[in-house]
Amino acid sequence: MSTEKTDLRRKLRARRNDLSAEARRLAAHRLALNVAGTRLFLTSRRIACYLPNDGEIDTRGVIERISRLHKTCYLPVLSRLAHDRLWFAAIGTDTEFTPNRFGIPEPVVKARELVRAQEIDLILMPLVGFDDRGNRLGMGGGFYDRSLEFLRHRRRWHKPRVLGLAYDFQQVERLAPDFWDVPLQGVVTDRTVYLY
Repeated sequence: MSTEKTDLRRKLRARRNDLSAEARRLAAHRLALNVAGTRLFLTSRRIACYLPNDGEIDTRGVIERISRLHKTCYLPVLSRLAHDRLWFAAIGTDTEFTPNRFGIPEPVVKARELVRAQEIDLILMPLVGFDDRGNRLGMGGGFYDRSLEFLRHRRRWHKPRVLGLAYDFQQVERLAPDFWDVPLQGVVTDRTVYLY
């Protein structure tokens, strides 16, 4: 991992963690409105999102909209065998959660109820930084890139679609992608929607 990416990751994480509670609340509200207005959201039935962690923009409003529109919301679950990929679990009002090894709440479901990324229409994913070419700087674990690796080899059928969610200030001038990075098709922020 390059020192430049490590420094940028540290700087952007600190900036989002420094936001006031009111700024977070307002940004989350705007994010939910912006996501709900995208064509990809409106035309998708099976949508994966995530619960915010480490200062990430709050996605609970997005998750509520998914449910309110009678779409199915999925949350990521770390693979129980390889521990390096993500599966997805449908959630409902009675879903129980337990912290994973990183302390992030995951739905408690039976293994047979988990689905692969290929079965999702739209994945809304977290990021630390992004640029205007659809490159994403994540936390460095590579879970999403490994789980979506199959998309790099597809020429026609591109399911799932992939959008990043972030604060607008997380946009940076340029990120140098690694060969394993899966580019985003867009990023939705508290300010606008960027499509690539």
